[in-house]
Amino acid sequence: MQPTARYGLVDVPSVGCFAPRGVPPAAKRAAAMGERGIDISREFTKPWTDEVVRAADVVVSMGSGDACPVFPGKRYLDWTLDDPAGETVDNVRPIRDDIERRVRGLLDDLGVPAQH
Repeated sequence: MQPTARYGLVDVPSVGCFAPRGVPPAAKRAAAMGERGIDISREFTKPWTDEVVRAADVVVSMGSGDACPVFPGKRYLDWTLDDPAGETVDNVRPIRDDIERRVRGLLDDLGVPAQH
């Protein structure tokens, strides 16, 4: 769930099809992630590049799947989520928890043990 992380066998970059360069996460999202011991305060979404997609085993988009490039042979998941932008920390927590459940399910599906 961290924007750029290495969890054993899994590398998790945060990229976006239309990611503004160098924009850090909102303080409320950072606070919600900090409650899980994940510091995203200095992280930012990177642009979705052909290189990133080609290197991925699974590409997960969160509501922007139709707008992103598709490469044959890649596994794509489009997770429809509530947008945390402008939400309170109380409203961001369920979104964070939903993403965590989905990530853990994907790791299980891939046969990769979750570490957190």
